Amino acid sequence: MRLTYTVLLSFLIFLSTEAFAQSPTVELLTSGTKTSIRGLSVVNDNVIWVSGSNGIVGRSNSGGKNWSWFTVKGFEKTEFRDIEAFDASTAIIMGVEKPACILKTTDGGESWKVMYESNAKGMFLDAIHFLGREWGMVVGDPIDGKAFIAATVNGGESWQEWAADKRPTLDSGEAFFAASGTNIRFFRDNNFFLVSGGTKSRLFTENSSTLLPIVQGKESTGANSVAVYDNGNLKGSKKIIVVGGDFSKDSSDSTNNNCFISNDGGKTWKAPKVPPHGYRSSVEFLSMKDIMTCGLNGVDYSANGGKEWQWISKESFNVCRIAKLGTTIYLAGNNGKVAKIIWK
Repeated sequence: MRLTYTVLLSFLIFLSTEAFAQSPTVELLTSGTKTSIRGLSVVNDNVIWVSGSNGIVGRSNSGGKNWSWFTVKGFEKTEFRDIEAFDASTAIIMGVEKPACILKTTDGGESWKVMYESNAKGMFLDAIHFLGREWGMVVGDPIDGKAFIAATVNGGESWQEWAADKRPTLDSGEAFFAASGTNIRFFRDNNFFLVSGGTKSRLFTENSSTLLPIVQGKESTGANSVAVYDNGNLKGSKKIIVVGGDFSKDSSDSTNNNCFISNDGGKTWKAPKVPPHGYRSSVEFLSMKDIMTCGLNGVDYSANGGKEWQWISKESFNVCRIAKLGTTIYLAGNNGKVAKIIWK
């Protein structure tokens, strides 16, 4: 068994090295659907799910060549800012407010069942994240100074709201961005990394909070996204990257303190020598060294662990995600736009 695991690990490392050895470019797959996409979940290299405004969800089983688009009945005005997909039939979507809700499909998006719903004052859901098919967490803006958190251990069939004394305390003007569904990375046993923004920007875990060096001080500033290398295992998750900036500025002007990297689990942070070229709403590890980030004015790629970033496209995107079981990186944004990274 040990030998089999070692051989498999070596093979995966080889594949990863080969996949990202060339230069990346962005290839547009589809656009024109009347929805702003912020939710993106990539099951494998072929199965892609997206969610966005106007109650719309999209699915492709062909690597983006063909798409099925659904307007969720009864939620035609809902902004589904995040989605978590498990296969071509099963996915969970998150509606931000009025009502804040979590829905699930098991028939490829043809029908949806409400798994959680709240019309409580101040409820606004920001992101949802799963570890495997069963363990998941949703985070929302603070209510009475406490971040909203609920969790599931049964694949989203039921959700348990955390008690107030278990939830992080936020300062006035501090909240979370529902920009890409990537400001939380959830681990088993209720462990997580979560980043806030606004007048204060911090990295939260279940038991601690750390002030980030990223730009902050206004409602439009702070961290929008966090990525963790080897994010299936908290104890092994040492390399963390956060991105953000100031989305109210012209993106090309928002390069100051918009990205930081930690190699010790968030204890210390370093700024890139060459930062991403603007405000960035989503970041994703492809390997330990290869990282992709995107935002309003384009896409950046780093081949050296985030030390230097190359502006590979000026096409606007809200979110980028790598396949859970595969190597393809997809992006999504406004006007129903979905793209993928190709290597030349």
